[in-house]
Amino acid sequence: MPGAITLARHGEPALSREVRLNAPEYGDWWSRYELGGLKPEQSAPDDLTTLARGGAVVVTSSRRRAIESAAILTAGGPFTSDDLYIEAPLPPPPWPTWIRIGPRLWGFFARFWWWWFNHHGDEEAVAEAKARADVAARRLIALAADGQDVLLVAHGFFNLMIGRALKPLGWRRKFGRGYKYWTVRRYQGP
Repeated sequence: MPGAITLARHGEPALSREVRLNAPEYGDWWSRYELGGLKPEQSAPDDLTTLARGGAVVVTSSRRRAIESAAILTAGGPFTSDDLYIEAPLPPPPWPTWIRIGPRLWGFFARFWWWWFNHHGDEEAVAEAKARADVAARRLIALAADGQDVLLVAHGFFNLMIGRALKPLGWRRKFGRGYKYWTVRRYQGP
């Protein structure tokens, strides 16, 4: 029987969300977010730390916030990072610059525009991200094939996309909680 696959969102980033931005400013903010690390002095939930230190294969996206989260979870133990697991893009919709809202709302509207209207500019399109999520799901299944649990430390929306890609492959969600930082979804295979 294959091991379980756990998809975990990274810890809280250092970049403040307490700002109001127009669309181009949000694009710049998102670029900084993608490069940034974690807010200092965080601790991860005990159950996630136990999984990471209990022999699971730990993989992360190549983004700094995911790598730093895995370092906290594993206490310096081994893990691998891969660009395959980076977040799906969040290009801001082409709105007038007089509209100024916070990054949380921009994230919602950018995701909506990207998903429903395929607004991606020169970034990854929805179909491309879905194909990447399918590859990611299959790679995680291969890692779990010998019965060892797998922990992916990555990003909120792309983790959801991977979860959707696992379902038609016979994997079912057994546990999941929220969408905040450090949240997890665990899947068990056929």
